[in-house]
Amino acid sequence: MLTFAFCTYNRADRLEKLVATMRAQACPLPFEILAVNNNSQDHTLAVLGKLADMPGVPLRFVTETAQGIVPARNRALAEALHSDMLVFIDDDELPRPGLLQAACHALLDEGAECVGGRIVVNFSPNLRPRWLGDELLGFLAAVDYGAQPFWLKQADTPVWTANVAYDMRLFRNDPSLRFDARYNRAGTTLGGGEDIAMFTELLSRNTALRYCPDMQVEHFVEPWRLHRRYFLRLHYQAGLRKGLHDLPDYSKTLFGVPPFLLAQCFRQGLGTLACVLTQRGWLRQAMNLTHAWGLLVGYRQRQAHPIS
Repeated sequence: MLTFAFCTYNRADRLEKLVATMRAQACPLPFEILAVNNNSQDHTLAVLGKLADMPGVPLRFVTETAQGIVPARNRALAEALHSDMLVFIDDDELPRPGLLQAACHALLDEGAECVGGRIVVNFSPNLRPRWLGDELLGFLAAVDYGAQPFWLKQADTPVWTANVAYDMRLFRNDPSLRFDARYNRAGTTLGGGEDIAMFTELLSRNTALRYCPDMQVEHFVEPWRLHRRYFLRLHYQAGLRKGLHDLPDYSKTLFGVPPFLLAQCFRQGLGTLACVLTQRGWLRQAMNLTHAWGLLVGYRQRQAHPIS
């Protein structure tokens, strides 16, 4: 048994095409579709009710009242504990043909316990800005590590919950293995990081992690993400969460933060100023600056208000 799941928030108009495409998947195992509604304020529940009554692969849906992507994903884990495997995609995506077949092959035949695949960014009907180069697509969730599958051993090749499959024995055998609430993202706020935290945890446990290029989804980018300020805010939030939760405590501080963070912020600021003056790659450098500033702010907040 396989559970094909997505979490959704206020994207009712996307659900009919999404569920139809999910139902069209070929799969060597019987599968269900699970939708976790996270307090949507639009007509999501009405659409899901109509789709659940349609023929084809069964669709069931639940509402998770705790707001945020972490409670929603953990609810999906709880709802899918009876399944042999769980496949996650997002509600702003469409799975390409062969996704479930590829996931099952990796988990059942190749011995993977977690497998992730390609995420292809689709800008249609939005126009891709000229400044948005391929080197920035990863910050819009794009994943492409090449045409050959391989075992994931390093942190620099993460796979995201936008396209990932799990052997559910991971979660049945260890009830403490869940998405980390410290990296929650609620509503349309930026940040998060719950999926990279899960990947890092699985990597530390020597889990059999695999990249499978035949697992593919299309990720449709909303217009509000196609602005430079989105990339700057995203990096600030990533730095903030790292400063809050991941940095160690340092004994030597200046103004409540370790001196190296101040120096790093200063260097990134000078680099950004130089790039602006020469009009060369300033956005990428400014992203480094906002990340460094987020680290500094997050660390200082943690020292001022320790998290128990």
